[in-house]
Amino acid sequence: MTRADSLVTPSDPPEVDRMAERPPPLGYRTLVVVVLSPLAFALVFACWTLFAVLGLELRRELSLSPLAFAILLAMPLLAGGLASLPAALLARRLGGRRAMLGCLLWVCPFLWWIGHADHYPEYLLAGLGLGVGAGALAAGLVHVATLGPARHVGLALGLYGAGMVGAGLGYLLLPLVSQAYGWRLAPLLYLLPVALVAGLLWLFADDADTVGAPPDDPHFRVSDALAAGLRRLRDWTLWRLAITYGFFFGTFVGLALWLPGELAARYALSQQAAALWGLPFPLVVGVGQVVGGALADRHDFRSLRWWVSAFVLACLFLLSYPPFTMQVHGVNGALALHYGAPLWGFELLLGLMGLAMGLGLGSLMRLIHRDHGEEMVLVGGLALTLGGLFAALLPPVFVLGSVWTGLGTAGFMFLYAALVLCMLVMLADHARGARP
Repeated sequence: MTRADSLVTPSDPPEVDRMAERPPPLGYRTLVVVVLSPLAFALVFACWTLFAVLGLELRRELSLSPLAFAILLAMPLLAGGLASLPAALLARRLGGRRAMLGCLLWVCPFLWWIGHADHYPEYLLAGLGLGVGAGALAAGLVHVATLGPARHVGLALGLYGAGMVGAGLGYLLLPLVSQAYGWRLAPLLYLLPVALVAGLLWLFADDADTVGAPPDDPHFRVSDALAAGLRRLRDWTLWRLAITYGFFFGTFVGLALWLPGELAARYALSQQAAALWGLPFPLVVGVGQVVGGALADRHDFRSLRWWVSAFVLACLFLLSYPPFTMQVHGVNGALALHYGAPLWGFELLLGLMGLAMGLGLGSLMRLIHRDHGEEMVLVGGLALTLGGLFAALLPPVFVLGSVWTGLGTAGFMFLYAALVLCMLVMLADHARGARP
C-alpha cells in the first residue's frame, strides 16, 4: 500500500459525495430569501387591495351602502390579523417556505371565487379567505428573520416589508384590466403570478436546518404552541415595540384600502385617475422601510419612533382639517377666507407621512429582531396581528365617523387620536423605567 493509499480509509467518504451533500452556498440561500419573500408579500398585499380598487364596480353591481362596502374592505384585514400569530408559529414548526407556499395556494380558489361571485355574502366569505392567506406575511417574516443575512437583517426585513408596494401594483394594473376586459377578470389576473411565485418558492427556497419539533416533544402541536405563546404575552416587554409597529402597519393598510375611493369622491376623479394618484403612497412607504431597516443595522434607533410618531402626528393634524370658509369682519367690510387642500397638497402631506411611517416600520422590525431574537416569531406575529386588527377597524370607522360628524376628514381625526394614545402608552412605558 502506498502512502497516498494509506491516507484513504473506509470511513472517509469520497470527495464527490462530500461535495454532493454540501448545502448550497449561503449567498444563494440569502438571495432567494431576499428576492422571493418580498414577491410573495407583494402579491398577497395586492390581493388585499382588490375590493378597494374595484370599489366603484362592486358598489354599483351590488348596490352597497358605504357601511356595507367598508365591512367588505375589513373582512380580509380581520382574517389576516387573526391568522398572523398562528401562521408565524406554524412557520416555525414547518418552515417559512412551506407555510408561505401553503398560504399562496390557499388564496387561489378565493381569487377565482371573487371573479364569479354574485351576492354580497359570497364576497364576504371570499374576503375572509383572502385574509387567511395573508398568513403568508407572518410566515415570510419568520423565513426572512431566520435565513436572512446576519449582518444585514434590518435591510432584509426592510426589503421584505417593502412588499407593501403590492398595493401599488393593484392600483396600477387593476383599473386597466377592468376597463379593457371587465372588472370580473381583474381578480383572475393574480392567479398566474401567485402560482408562479409559489412554484419558485417550491423549487428554489429552503427552510432552516432547525425546522421541526423538538426531539423531546414528538407530539408538538401548533395549538399548544399558540396557548403557550398567549401565556407568554402576559409579559409587557413583548408589547412595547409591537404596539407602535401595529399602529403604523395598520394605518398604512387602512389608508391603502381607503385611499382610491376617498380621492375619487373628494376630487371627482375617475377610478383609474384615483388609483394612479394613490400609487405614490405605498411606494414611499416601501422605500422608507428599506432605508429604515438598513440604517437600523448600523444604529440603535430607539429614539426614532418618538420622532417618527411626532412627525406623523403633525401630518395627521393637517390632514384632519376639512375644507371650510371663514368670514372675518375687517375695517373695510367682511373678508371671506376659504380653505380646501388641493390635490397636490394632499398628496404631498400623505407622501411625507408615508415616508416617515416607512422609516418607523423598517427600524422597528429590526429592533424587534434585536431585542427579541429567540422570540422574534412571537413578537413579530403579535405586531402583525395588532396591525391587521387595527386596519380592519379603520374602514368602518372612516365611514361612521363621516356620517356622525358630517366631516370627510373624520378618519384622519381618529388616527390622530389613536396615535396620541399610542404615544401616551410609550411615555408611560418610559416612565416605568423601560428602555426608551
